[in-house]
Amino acid sequence: MSKVAVVILNWNGAGMMEKYLPKVLDYSRDDAEVWVADNSSTDNSMQLLREHFPMVKTLKLDKNYGFAEGYNKALKEINVDYYVLLNSDVEVTHHWLTPLIELLDSHSEIAACQPKLLSEGDKDRFEYAGASGGFLDAFGYPFCRGRIFSTVESDEGQYDYRQEIFWATGACMMIRSKDYWMVHGMDARFFAHNEEIDLCWRLALLGRKIYCEPESVVYHVGGGTLPKGNPMKTFLNFRNNLTMLYKNLSDKELHKVMAARKMLDYIAAFEALVLQGNYSDFKAIFKARHAFQKWKHNFDADRAEIQNTRVVDSVTGRSDFSILWKYYFCGKKKYSDIYKN
Repeated sequence: MSKVAVVILNWNGAGMMEKYLPKVLDYSRDDAEVWVADNSSTDNSMQLLREHFPMVKTLKLDKNYGFAEGYNKALKEINVDYYVLLNSDVEVTHHWLTPLIELLDSHSEIAACQPKLLSEGDKDRFEYAGASGGFLDAFGYPFCRGRIFSTVESDEGQYDYRQEIFWATGACMMIRSKDYWMVHGMDARFFAHNEEIDLCWRLALLGRKIYCEPESVVYHVGGGTLPKGNPMKTFLNFRNNLTMLYKNLSDKELHKVMAARKMLDYIAAFEALVLQGNYSDFKAIFKARHAFQKWKHNFDADRAEIQNTRVVDSVTGRSDFSILWKYYFCGKKKYSDIYKN
């Protein structure tokens, strides 16, 4: 049995794989298998792999299952100690795997970790989708070391220290296979967006740790499937984020947080319409809230299991403040503005 499997979930990403897969093969260790799980692509992805990358192991799924269920189905077929979930639009670097492997090897309490994520288009800047580790505010809004909302910092080494975080980015996450399946993998109903945050939250409630290891560095293109500003992306982000809160918040917090989010979501919808003139996002937010209300009781059993099995009351990396307040009213645009030390 190999120790590590680098698993790329692909959907019509032949161009990305042609560009970035060679470095994954060149810079990954001998004890790491490289897999591509194909979400029923309609481009020439499988032909490209057969002709140019025959050393890559492949799985062909029968339809597009999305990010969450696509990975669940693929990883069930792969028997290793550590999975690496890697987007097809990520450029890896020399020595990228070793720090992640060594971290998990030496710290049994850590379930998952991520590298430092920089922008492929501007390699001196962090990348939006994970930067140097993810956090969550009191009302469910994610932010990162290196990125809060639309403010993305330059990388000047300010976060080049290993740190426990709340969530690791799905663009490049190493996770123990036993931990992944202990919490039943990612929630397939999410399809895409917020599924990795939900996964990390469920692990953390069981006392498992999530870390960023910035000695490992990768570069991410980002936005390849659903670019920022796409109303479907807005819909999925809002619906899934609300669902994640419903599943994981304690009984003590649930009513208060969900009431606050209702108000904040309506403010966000009208801000999109009035200040941005974005009617598509305005509709998407309302549609997302309606969809959440319609399906939330499908998650009652999940919520009961999570609350009955949780072993900690508070989770590292989830703040007790509103990041909206810090950012828009206090002028705290950077992680280092909020956490001085």
